Amino acid sequence: MSERSLSSAWLSSWASAVSGVLGEMTEEFESKHGFPPGTNQIRPADHGDQEAVRVLGSDARASADLVTFYASIGEVSSADVGNGYFIHPARDVLEHFAVYGAVRVGESQEPCGLVIGSDGGGLSYVLAPEGSVHRTRAASLDDCELDRVADDLRHFLELLERSLVRFVATGEPGYL
Repeated sequence: MSERSLSSAWLSSWASAVSGVLGEMTEEFESKHGFPPGTNQIRPADHGDQEAVRVLGSDARASADLVTFYASIGEVSSADVGNGYFIHPARDVLEHFAVYGAVRVGESQEPCGLVIGSDGGGLSYVLAPEGSVHRTRAASLDDCELDRVADDLRHFLELLERSLVRFVATGEPGYL
């Protein structure tokens, strides 16, 4: 396990910090924006998520960090941060793969990336088998162009946390 690999302890600390930021944002949201907030939470993995985690863990496209993530965290929803940021539940990742297949990442000849999340503007986040995270340039996944946004899942989660903190402080989420 490398220093950058996810662990349940690191994820617990990250989830606690991010939940605090989302809670602070939600408390002030209606008074700042004039309407009630949507869903802004980190949902811990429950018993129902575990079967999807087992299936995902048997797929070579899923990095060890993704399996570790989903063993602890069921999903992330920050609907009111910019257009929104979402890390989909493992069963949704599997369903998307079953229906649409994998996404071509980089110079790979074969589609190999898994769609793990999205923003509220229609862009998707794709995890490559080696662990890097990419964002689509358009809402379509057909022959899509991707931009690398994080070196690994931990880096992506750190960037997400920074975007949430920035949004609470300034109202601007940045561009993740």
